[in-house]
Order: sequence, then structure tokens, then C-alpha cells
Amino acid sequence: MKRINLALQGGGAHGAFTWGVLDRLLEEEDIEIAAISGTSAGALNGAALKAGILEGGRAGARARLDWLWAQVSAVQAPSLPAWMNAWLPTPGMISRSLENAPGYMLGDAVSRMMSPYAWGPLYRNPLEPIVAKLNFGKVCALEGPELFICATQVREGKVRVFSGDRITTQSIMASACLPTLFQAVEVEDPETGAVESFWDGGYTGNPALFPLYQPHLPDDVVIVNINPLVREDVPVSAAEIQNRINEISFNSSLLRELRAIDFVQRLLAEGRMPEGAMKKVLVHMIADDGLMNDLSVATKLVPVPSVITQLKAAGRRAACGFLADHKDDLNTRQTADLRAKFG
Repeated sequence: MKRINLALQGGGAHGAFTWGVLDRLLEEEDIEIAAISGTSAGALNGAALKAGILEGGRAGARARLDWLWAQVSAVQAPSLPAWMNAWLPTPGMISRSLENAPGYMLGDAVSRMMSPYAWGPLYRNPLEPIVAKLNFGKVCALEGPELFICATQVREGKVRVFSGDRITTQSIMASACLPTLFQAVEVEDPETGAVESFWDGGYTGNPALFPLYQPHLPDDVVIVNINPLVREDVPVSAAEIQNRINEISFNSSLLRELRAIDFVQRLLAEGRMPEGAMKKVLVHMIADDGLMNDLSVATKLVPVPSVITQLKAAGRRAACGFLADHKDDLNTRQTADLRAKFG
């Protein structure tokens, strides 16, 4: 049995790619998911996976993830008519059409000029009723994969990690709270016990890897990337610039942790740190940067059903490729080339 930890990035509706990855990994009977750290969409995926495993094993986890994304797909926005899905065959085409749709452009402009607190009684987060339907008796259980949910404490600007019975509808909503769209979520701070305001965890931990360093957890961390680390073309349009700012912001915390892992690995390899002084983390990554480079923040914010379906399929393909190339490496060697990134 190969034991792994999962690190699931946030990225709105692009989290459907992670759904596909998880769907494929759950088919591998000899891979055990020991722990999950998730932010925003990664938090939703992680909570659904854990609840499903305890409800009905691997098949139950796949069914619960299917349910989650069917619910998300049903959250329709008026900016892209449903009939357009029939003649926009690729996610990239839909993304570009959506960016230029009058409804989306208006909503984007309004979000930059108006605070979400200005909506008064009209304010609502469409994800909240979906999250509330998760089986939190299972999500918070001691059994099954350990689950860690990341959010950003607004007042101090620091990452906070919710686990165990501190995982609630509100803490998951906090992990997915984009401050230009949603009011800060008030929930008890897991470190201080005081009620604090929280924003999206992507600003400080997308996702946080350090909860997975505990001695009893396996060394292997499989990161599912949904925010491309590299874009070859320099953004020139206003939408492209905003999109790249979003990606860089939401990758910065992950890159810091990966750089720290690489530093520790170098110290261990050079004998400047005794074996066992710090955990030797083995990093693996599953991604499709080609696909994600063709998308934008528009398809993160608007859950277009056809894009979600294609993202799931892409996630399954990426997981299939990873397993074909690297399954035998799990629990043996690292497959992500951190030296190339930071050396």
C-alpha cells in the first residue's frame, strides 16, 4: 500500500480539474490518502472526499465529489447564456467569450468599485447552501484522511489552519472568501479562540503544506496545481494583467514553501543537517499548465457546466499520466524537480 498526502490548490471553478484527479486516484486500490490540505475549492474537494470515504469507501468518495460539482454547476450566472455551450467547444474559447460578455464585464467592474458590504440584505454567497449540505459528522471525524483547511486571518494577515471539529460550514466558506466579492467570514480563530474575520486562504497558503509534515504522516505530498506557475506570454490587456496578478498572488505562498522544502533537502543531501532532524518531504505535482494557460479568472468565477465537465476529464487524464509515469516512485523518490525551479 502506497500512502500519500494531498495538497489541493484553490482556484474557483477550476477546482473541477482537481475533481478529475481525485476521481482517478480513488480508482487505485493500493494508494491510501492519509491526509489532505486544501484551500478554497481544494477545501471543498477535500471535505467532500473525506465525507464520501466514510460514507461509502472509495465509491462513496467519488459519488460525493460528483454530487458536489453537480451542485456547483447548477450555480448559474447570467453573463453567459446556456445555449452558447453548444457552439463553444473548448474551455479556452468559452473563457475568452465569457471575458467579453457584457454581464461578466459589468459584474467585474462593479466588484472593483463597490464593496460587498454595500449590498445589505441582498448579499448572499451562493456556495454556502452547498457547503452546508456536507456531512460534517464525517468531515470532522477522527477516522479517514486527516483534513486541514486553510484561511487567511484578516486582522493579522496570517494563515490559519482548521482541522478536526473546527471544520465547519463557516471555516470552509472562510477558506473560499474572495474579499472583492464576499463579506469576510467571522469564525473562531483556531489559534486564539477569539472570533475573527477571514478571507480566502489562497493569499497565505494555497494550500499550506506544513500541516502535512507531521511525523506520523507519509513523506509524499502530491500537489494538484490549478494555477499555472508559468505563462510564457507577457499579459497586455487589462483582463490578462488582472488574471496574471491573481495567479502570481495565489502561487506565492506555495512557492515559498516549496523553496523551503528544497533548502532542507539540500542541507540533508550535503550532510549539513543530521538525518531525522527535519522531515524529508517528497514532492510530486499533477497539473495541466497548457490547459490552465488557456483559461482565465473568468472561468474561475463563473461555473460554466461544459467547462467543468472538460476540466474533470483533463484532471483524469493528468492523473492517468502521473500514475503511468510515477506511481512506482511514490514512497521511494521525489518526482517534482525543485532544483530546476529554485536551483
